[in-house]
Amino acid sequence: MKALRLDLIGVVAAAVLSVASLAPGQTPATPAQPAPAPPAAPVAPGPQHPVLLVVVGGSTVVQTQAPITRIAVTNPTIADATVLDPKQILVDGKTAGDVSLIVWTGSQLQQYSVVVYPPTPTLQRQLKVLFPNEEIQVSVADEAIVLSGKVSSNAVALRAIEIAEKSSSKSKVINMLDLPGGNENQQVMLQVRVAEVDRRAITEFGAALFTGTNGYKDWVARSSTQQFAAPGFEGHVGPGTGAAAQNDGKLTFSDFLNLFVFNTKYDVGAVVKALKARGYFQSLAEPTLIAYNGQEASFLAGGEIPVPIVQGVTGTVSVNYKEFGVRLTFRPTIAGDVIRMKVKPEVSSLDFVNGITLSGFRIPALTTRRAETDVELRDGQSFAIGGLLNNIAQLDRAGIPGLGDIPIIGNLFKSRAERKEQTELVVLITPRLVRPQNANEVAPLPTRPDHFLTPPEIQKIDGKPAAPKPGSDNGSSPSTLPATPLSSDLPAATPPTVCVAFWCRQ
Repeated sequence: MKALRLDLIGVVAAAVLSVASLAPGQTPATPAQPAPAPPAAPVAPGPQHPVLLVVVGGSTVVQTQAPITRIAVTNPTIADATVLDPKQILVDGKTAGDVSLIVWTGSQLQQYSVVVYPPTPTLQRQLKVLFPNEEIQVSVADEAIVLSGKVSSNAVALRAIEIAEKSSSKSKVINMLDLPGGNENQQVMLQVRVAEVDRRAITEFGAALFTGTNGYKDWVARSSTQQFAAPGFEGHVGPGTGAAAQNDGKLTFSDFLNLFVFNTKYDVGAVVKALKARGYFQSLAEPTLIAYNGQEASFLAGGEIPVPIVQGVTGTVSVNYKEFGVRLTFRPTIAGDVIRMKVKPEVSSLDFVNGITLSGFRIPALTTRRAETDVELRDGQSFAIGGLLNNIAQLDRAGIPGLGDIPIIGNLFKSRAERKEQTELVVLITPRLVRPQNANEVAPLPTRPDHFLTPPEIQKIDGKPAAPKPGSDNGSSPSTLPATPLSSDLPAATPPTVCVAFWCRQ
């Protein structure tokens, strides 16, 4: 026990000596703590993957080298992606377009460019089977199908375009097919005349009686609309010259509008109205349009009418404008010496009779006549479109009840107006191949055409008639001979001088 106590005293003394041996200002060392973990390394982008081509309605599988942790598609309406297993992705094409597919594999990030295209290989095979001798190529440009190459005729090009429009969900097909004899820089000028033939017949007849406080003299008068000369008649009876019934002269009327008859005995006057009109021919527009081969040109001569539209349940009224007038749209296609045109003329006018009233606004209806046709012509040939008819029949009657129903005499107490109108739209079209004129070229001035018959001064050479001179009726170049002056350009002939004795006069 004594020995154990001595050992404890020795240990305590050693500890005291060790603490006392520390230099002033020093503290005992603290136990070491574990070092913090290093920060996580950032995700490094992986190498750019090749573009993925997926047909509409088709699928493709993407294989990765590391397990997939997450995927994302920028536009799921164009393409969709599904993880099949840790290293496989299934990509489905829905509609045509471009999207991005992003794949995370651990610390790597890979981005794919997915292009969803229409089934052009199928369309290419179909066109090859249907037209084995044609060089038609199918490609995709954004939201359209592009047909390029060479075809033998315009009919083949039109059929190929129609097949491309039906076989794809895209609404636009760009035609870049080359035809023999035509190029995309060739211009076509279209001379158009839109006319309306109005077959109108208006007949009005009626009588009206009236009286006055001061009485009337026996006389006859007539009136006009001032648009034409007043109708005349023979045996005119004026005021104070006797009764019209006692006049011995003839009373013959030409085309008149209103005839007034007054009687002084009964202080009564009467007006007889008679009108008859015929139709006329009216030219609505004469535009000249120019378009490139395969391009569309349009023309509109008219205006726009405001149409109020009620928006939703709030009742807010907005205004939308609708066009009316004479419209023409055409698309020329050149194939050799033939011009094939797709023409669409339209004539619309305001119809207030069949209009409606909405929120206090009177909205007229539109009477429209439209035609759409294809035609093939050569340079300078013309064609006409007709048969677009519009019929209007109207009958108005007015009269005094009871008195107007009396036979014969009742005609003095009623009137009748009948209107029949039939309009026909006629479109005359002439296409011409044109080109722009260079700066160093001088356009020929218009001159009087040469005579149809060969002039007698053309001599025969070696027993054969000489070649016609330039500018003749064979369609050669314009004549270099001076043009025949007009009669108004010739100097006036000097009249002869007549002399008698010392007096002379021209």
